[in-house]
Amino acid sequence: MSLQSISKDEFADHIQQAQQKSFMQTLEMAELLAKRGYDIDYIAWKEQENIEISAILYSMPMTGGRYFEINCGPVITAHDHLSDFYRDLKDYVKKRGALEFLIKPYDTYQSFDSNGQATEAEKKELITQLTDLGYDFDGLQTGYPGGEGNWHYVKDLSGLSEQTLLKSFSKKGRPLVKKAKTFGTKLRKLKREELHLFKDITSATSDRRDYTDKELSYYQDFYDSFGDQAEFMVASLNFQDYFDHLQQSQDKLGTKIAKLKADLEKNPHSEKKHNQLREFSSQFDTFTTRKKEAQELLDKYGDEDVILAGSLFVYTPQEAVYLFSGSYPEFNKFYAPALLQEHVMLEALKRGITFYNLLGIMGIFDGSDGVLRFKQNFNGYIVRKMGTFRYYPKPLKYKILNTIKKILRR
Repeated sequence: MSLQSISKDEFADHIQQAQQKSFMQTLEMAELLAKRGYDIDYIAWKEQENIEISAILYSMPMTGGRYFEINCGPVITAHDHLSDFYRDLKDYVKKRGALEFLIKPYDTYQSFDSNGQATEAEKKELITQLTDLGYDFDGLQTGYPGGEGNWHYVKDLSGLSEQTLLKSFSKKGRPLVKKAKTFGTKLRKLKREELHLFKDITSATSDRRDYTDKELSYYQDFYDSFGDQAEFMVASLNFQDYFDHLQQSQDKLGTKIAKLKADLEKNPHSEKKHNQLREFSSQFDTFTTRKKEAQELLDKYGDEDVILAGSLFVYTPQEAVYLFSGSYPEFNKFYAPALLQEHVMLEALKRGITFYNLLGIMGIFDGSDGVLRFKQNFNGYIVRKMGTFRYYPKPLKYKILNTIKKILRR
């Protein structure tokens, strides 16, 4: 058989059969891409009318031709004709005027444990399968080439429940989440008219970390396209409630200290009670410090819910995805992002989703990747995707036009 266009319904039916699939290969993403100005083509390799491989191929005009891309695809239910699919794909885009075509497969090139130690051999044949067909390969890279990470931190949720999820976190992750729950932080899903609040968080974070943020219209289009399959979640805290909570906890501790002192008057030689008194007194002083900090925040922000952090989560039958996020450093001490992570995993379990993709890390394991350190709290593992492959039907024309563009930009 050969590569061919298929209907939207045929594509929808096929991707539901796949065990592995990215949110980038969904009808919701196709709708979002269309809203952002791309033309959408659903393509597939069929054998005896059965679809084995399918993908969203999106494109838009560029100087001298068209730009085509398949991101995190194709979706594969049978591998027998994958090389045929890749071969015919070149002719398919060439006939449609492609000047540049990018494909970023979703296959896992290699798996690693949470610390970056390889747990399996490299699948070099995945790369040669494409390069032998004439695709140019950007190479195995670290960091975020083109703004996308090829290293993903993931967690297997199968066998877990709402009751056992917390226990599955790392030794650092469990107390982190437990402590975050002591502040009275509230989580809620934003409505469409509130998306500017999410944009405020991501803008502040992008300015701080020096990367380009999405436009508000993008988040609005995302909301409209994905519907209930996406959650724009925020964590907020009312500092009056926080102060009152601290006062109540300190008052209870004060009662315990008073009782201990009374007991020590009767039995002054009890080493155990002296140790307890020192521990409780230290905790009492900590509450005093935290109350002072809470009062300063209360004076600054008043008696209202203040957003600490936000995240965009996406849900597909195959996986839940941690897509975008942001936070305000002023509120780091409340560990709100940890609560958001617990939320998405609990929601995934409710939806029957057994795989969670926290997406990009640097792929550098010398301790310098703060994003990796945060994600390691949830005790998952690491998968490396191959990266980007390119095909230029008219390489000379592309090179000349690209050179002209660079000259004009100067």
